[in-house]
Amino acid sequence: MNPCKTLARTSLISSLESKLRSTNPRNLYSTSLRSIFNGNQGFNLNRPSFRSYGCVIQAVSPNITESIIDSDLTVDTVEELLSRRGSVQRLMKMERRSEIDELVSSRRWFPYLDEFKTDSGLVLTSSEVLEAVDSYILDVRKERIRNVVKNRSYSVCLVVEGLTDFGNVSATFRSADALGIQSVHVVSREGSKRYRDNRHVSMGAEKWLDIEIWNSTQDCFKVLKSRGYRIATTHLGMDTVSIYDMDWSCPTAIVVGNESKGISADALELSDLHCSIPMQGMVDSFNVSVAAGILMHHAVCDRTSRLGCHGDLTPEESQILHAEFSLRHSRSALSIAHDYAKRKDVNLTPKL
Repeated sequence: MNPCKTLARTSLISSLESKLRSTNPRNLYSTSLRSIFNGNQGFNLNRPSFRSYGCVIQAVSPNITESIIDSDLTVDTVEELLSRRGSVQRLMKMERRSEIDELVSSRRWFPYLDEFKTDSGLVLTSSEVLEAVDSYILDVRKERIRNVVKNRSYSVCLVVEGLTDFGNVSATFRSADALGIQSVHVVSREGSKRYRDNRHVSMGAEKWLDIEIWNSTQDCFKVLKSRGYRIATTHLGMDTVSIYDMDWSCPTAIVVGNESKGISADALELSDLHCSIPMQGMVDSFNVSVAAGILMHHAVCDRTSRLGCHGDLTPEESQILHAEFSLRHSRSALSIAHDYAKRKDVNLTPKL
């Protein structure tokens, strides 16, 4: 199938095709989406790159056209996501379980219902979503999504508490995505709600994660415990457990703290256990993003050793997450799903 058909529903094809053919692919790959589609400034390939989706480019780099328009042109930066709660909520497309469902559920936590609700109130199941967008996504991308979903898990999640450096937040997002940890929580402290120094190092990982933002550690931990997680805070103390002595097959929320102050007193008091990474050097701490990466990597390795694999979604959950990723794939995917729902509704409406 001609990849350009994936873009037939958008108004961008006619204006971009001729420019893409004459563009050097090497220059194109190093240019961010924001610099290409730069509002009134037009199409500019000479501006320096501020943002790129490394995982997207790797998946579809043989085809320039799809690699550009396939991503959401208005994707928020990490800074915008964490500054505006609505930006995070817009990332999630399938309907999510309610807080009441969380409190009464006795099964392993999974956030999504098998429902996608359109703007007009029509509802599609995950299988219908996949049917709607199937012919508009390249086979190489579909295979990439299937492999990613296969290795995803909600059994380990990451909590970053009070971080003030967007570079560290972005780096933890990127590590979580690379290691198959789907759920990430960000807790703001009173003095750190205005973050600083966004260094754009997430490589677009935030697009593929479930990010939840909390105003307090208490609220975050209360919900996590209702979902069945034990909470492990990183801390050096007399009661600290080595991460190598922990059983990571249990649902666990890993908590890392502020760059300078570490874990808050509330987090230490409310957590189920304190853990640490054994170190042999003169310095007794890692950079917070490095520590988070080591913790998540060891958790995945331990789970793989004990369970045979890290990914643990059921077939139904995998299909729902597959549909979720397919909808996050691009704005055109959302439009296609909306059109599919309208056609379905017309066909089901009885004729008088």
